[in-house]
Amino acid sequence: MIFFFEVKYTFFLFFALVLQMKSNKDNMNFTIRQAEEADFPSILNIIKALALFEKAPEKVTNTVEQMKAEKDFFQCLVAANDEGEIIGICLYFFAYYTWVGKSLYLDDLYVIEPYRRHGIAAALLNELFVIARKTKCNRVRWQVLDWNENAIKLYEKIGSTLDYEWINCDFDRKGIQEFNV
Repeated sequence: MIFFFEVKYTFFLFFALVLQMKSNKDNMNFTIRQAEEADFPSILNIIKALALFEKAPEKVTNTVEQMKAEKDFFQCLVAANDEGEIIGICLYFFAYYTWVGKSLYLDDLYVIEPYRRHGIAAALLNELFVIARKTKCNRVRWQVLDWNENAIKLYEKIGSTLDYEWINCDFDRKGIQEFNV
């Protein structure tokens, strides 16, 4: 009986969330939902748009086929307009950090240009934090480029802690193959 109540309650919360998003600040209708494999082409197009915005379009090597093969390693929330077009993404995965344990890492949050400033990014973030609470994460982490002042202002406004001390260390696929210390 408890399980049934939780399912009904979760179902109610989902529809309450959809209704809340449909009554956002300027009456732009959109819904937030978990991505499906059929969404991968649209998600990849938005990833490419994000890379262009970040002045690094040549760095996107991902493909729809790769996303399908690696779908167990990421999850994605999508914002869709009334026509079903995906207009924003919130791509994330679960990670384990030695200092705090289970965490949620937000890899990309992006809303395409004509749909910005309508509360879509906030709705995606709200749903991401619902997931983080529900899955008992100890941290939500993401990165922001130091020149992305609008995003930095938003993240400060919502109360996130910005850490200017750490430097990213990356190896690409070729570097991984050739690595030998």
